[in-house]
Amino acid sequence: MEMKKKRTGRFIYGAMLHFLMIASAGITTILVIFMIIYVLWKGIPYVTWELLSTKPSYLSGKIGILPDILNTVYLILATLVVLLPLGVGAAVYLTEYAKNKKMVELIEYAAETLSGIPSIIYGLVGMLLFCQFLNLQKSLIAGACTLVIMNLPTVMRTTQESLKTVPQGYREGAFGLGAGKWHMIRTVVLPECMDGIITGCILSVGRILGESAALLFTAGFAHALNGLFDGLTSSGATLTVALYVYAKEEGEFEVAFAIAAILMILTFAMNLIADLTGKYFEKRRNT
Repeated sequence: MEMKKKRTGRFIYGAMLHFLMIASAGITTILVIFMIIYVLWKGIPYVTWELLSTKPSYLSGKIGILPDILNTVYLILATLVVLLPLGVGAAVYLTEYAKNKKMVELIEYAAETLSGIPSIIYGLVGMLLFCQFLNLQKSLIAGACTLVIMNLPTVMRTTQESLKTVPQGYREGAFGLGAGKWHMIRTVVLPECMDGIITGCILSVGRILGESAALLFTAGFAHALNGLFDGLTSSGATLTVALYVYAKEEGEFEVAFAIAAILMILTFAMNLIADLTGKYFEKRRNT
């Protein structure tokens, strides 16, 4: 009798947990789907060619987001040029060269801590360090330097995990054929973990696309149309910052929803590319 009660109690407990997990998953899915549909429904009707291909003119009252699109592209390029060598190089050193395990653990702990710091703090530190101390003023290059620090843990950790999946036998085989340490890493290890490097890069691009708090302090709000080098040294609003400006400062909610829809579509594209890239390299590695 007592055993039967225990079994009944376990069954009820398991059924309750099962129900809670299904309810949690269902509520989360419903909220995500609702947000996606709502943003696209409110924003897509206002996404026009004129909006995408012109710059704003306050004299005529015309609104365009071409400068914001270009500023976003400039920011992504400037960030990745610095971020990828730093992140991949740090991961290679920690995985392949570093002998002091305590130092490796300390650096990994610091990277994990950096990934958990709110972005508004990065913006404040970036403003004090890059804009004022290094005299870069409010510019896209100052924003890019701030985003490098923000995204460094992502690239470093994804590359590290990918390096650890390369079988040790590959390294030993390369050494047995007379390859040096760097030659082995460059020709054997890195090609095998290219999926992790590319995935980290794409995830970083997704975070750059969605970042606004740090850029409010470092990149500025300007909607000027500039070339690459002039744009990097000038103040400029990215798409996320422009969304904030149009919604909060100017009350142009139609334009804000249009930008939100564009950002959501770009985020979908980034996630899809990351998924397809990972599957491609995994299939290539298994063949």
